[in-house]
Amino acid sequence: MRAASSGEPADLEQFGELTALLEQKVGRILLNGYPTGVEVCDSMVHGGPYPATSDARGTSVGTLAIDRFLRPVCFQNYPDSLLPDALKNANPLGIQRLVDGQPSRDAL
Repeated sequence: MRAASSGEPADLEQFGELTALLEQKVGRILLNGYPTGVEVCDSMVHGGPYPATSDARGTSVGTLAIDRFLRPVCFQNYPDSLLPDALKNANPLGIQRLVDGQPSRDAL
């Protein structure tokens, strides 16, 4: 998801708090420009044999690009109350997670 807008310096000063909010919700914040049209979705890929890419193990677009920039973090033996909301047993964000290999939005 991305947020695109036109903005003047006065707009940025008046609505500056929106940047922090958008940083948490979108993958690209664009002012006074044109988006690339690249979406993070399963059907968008960028790779293949030369000259499309010099390294077929990764891509910079689509859902496979998530692996390129992902830095996994393990929370071992952490109390539920100290975990990020996305990892809490109650699933307060209501996100879909894999539980024993099955998609679920239920609390554990």
